[in-house]
Amino acid sequence: MANNEKSSPKTAKIASKALRDPGSLTKTEIKSLGGAVLTQAPDKPKKK
Repeated sequence: MANNEKSSPKTAKIASKALRDPGSLTKTEIKSLGGAVLTQAPDKPKKK
């Protein structure tokens, strides 16, 4: 993960909506949040 990776304002808005009313998310919004979370997860160390 690079040090400068941050969520876009659009993704932050979707996350806020998810916290307030999780049932209101569309499948596209859920996929967007999932992708953002996976992108910002730390890289796995390489096996030697």
